[in-house]
Amino acid sequence: MPWLLLVLALIGGDAMAAADPLADAEARFRTLESYRVTLRSVAADGERQVIRYAWRRPGWIRMDFVEPHGGTVMIYDPVARRVRLSPFGLNHMPTLNLAPDNPLIRSPRGHSVDHSDVGALLANLDELRARGSMSVPADAEVAGRPATVIEIAGAAGVSVAGVHRYRVWLAQEVRFPLKVQSYEASGELIEIVDMSDAEFDIAFPERFFTP
Repeated sequence: MPWLLLVLALIGGDAMAAADPLADAEARFRTLESYRVTLRSVAADGERQVIRYAWRRPGWIRMDFVEPHGGTVMIYDPVARRVRLSPFGLNHMPTLNLAPDNPLIRSPRGHSVDHSDVGALLANLDELRARGSMSVPADAEVAGRPATVIEIAGAAGVSVAGVHRYRVWLAQEVRFPLKVQSYEASGELIEIVDMSDAEFDIAFPERFFTP
């Protein structure tokens, strides 16, 4: 390919990525080896959750609950597809070994721990966009971090995982979701989730996911 055409192709590729922040977010997530974030969620009814959340490829998950159920730890093993639940902390009995879809450890909205990571969120966003539309209304900041705001809504009567519309703040430097608002088809708010302290490619201690 002549050098001028090559340059134009590269520029065109960058422009397409800039014009499609969701595709860019999915591509960048595939390069992440790990991340750590404090999940701060507020439901429409005012229920709050604070969870220290850690993820490592190929799908290890550790959730340290701060509020409610402070001290509870859940660890998901993607190889065995089992969840270790320590209701009173890792050094205290009892410890339960559960399937990830066990009702005991599903979220109030029915989500399972093995589909709780950002990759699952991005997949839901992609599916909803395929059955609706996406707009990029503005740039903004979340906790001082530059972000691109996207809105994705399903067509009439379409929802994915119970959500009809998302408003998402993607960090501009890595396209990672820093804040997410979800809505029902009626327009009612479901939940606000803050992940603004996200850190990437963390070198976790050797036995962090297998204590």
